[in-house]
Amino acid sequence: MTDPTPDKPTEDWVTGDEPMTGPQRSYLHTLAQEAGEEVPDDLTKAQASERIDALQQKTGRGA
Repeated sequence: MTDPTPDKPTEDWVTGDEPMTGPQRSYLHTLAQEAGEEVPDDLTKAQASERIDALQQKTGRGA
């Protein structure tokens, strides 16, 4: 079975260079706290998504 919503690479996102969203910021800071890491507040949407993915793997929250 194929994934009905394949992930688009962040470098192809039309809005990827916009500032991260409020929900991204909140979740990213929650994950970073659990992982004992610091994250900057000036990430783009694409950068935040990549950091979230990495931190999900580190904290075991990833799907």
